[in-house]
Amino acid sequence: MRVLLVEDDPTLAGGITEFLRGQGDEVCHEVDGLAADRRLQDEGFDFVLVDVGLPGLGGYEVVRRIRSRGQRLPAILITARDALDDRIYGLDLGADDYLVKPFQLAELTARMRAVQRRGSAMGAPPLSFGPLLLDAEGRLAELDGEALALTGREWDILEALVRADGRTVARERLQGDGSGNALEVYVSRLRPQLEAAGLLIRTVRGFGYRLEQLKDRRDGAA
Repeated sequence: MRVLLVEDDPTLAGGITEFLRGQGDEVCHEVDGLAADRRLQDEGFDFVLVDVGLPGLGGYEVVRRIRSRGQRLPAILITARDALDDRIYGLDLGADDYLVKPFQLAELTARMRAVQRRGSAMGAPPLSFGPLLLDAEGRLAELDGEALALTGREWDILEALVRADGRTVARERLQGDGSGNALEVYVSRLRPQLEAAGLLIRTVRGFGYRLEQLKDRRDGAA
């Protein structure tokens, strides 16, 4: 999974990061709630772990903004506050779970797995952008009802662009471990498939790419 950890305690953040990376997860770390909220709008994550007491923007507000944008991203609040009212407040805002410090890292990952199981049982809806539908669990893509044949890297790039919902995604986020030239090759393969249905992968010079829906499909050939 790609996890965003929002925690301003360096010792705790370091321990969680090392533990999750040891399990094969990709962990991105922020100490400020505002910076985390910007990343959640611009990048794709599979899970967010957020402390309640943060500089810039508190964890409660981070979760509230996630849900107000309609993001179904699994979220666990981490805090030293153990009062029942605090737990109820966080859950009512949209957090999937609430973990009180101190805790064992094995408990954290067990709770993350439980949240994922609940999400799978409910059946996550497909991601969509105009005529494009993505089944993230099955890694299947449909455009105007027709299946798209995608390589693994093409899927990863397209999923990141769809999750960004029209916002620009940084080149570094899209290219992964590959080179910039490889990214351009994959984008050039995706473009003709999407443009026929009125979708455009726009290059944002010096930063990355974003997905746009053209008002007139005839513009897609331009």
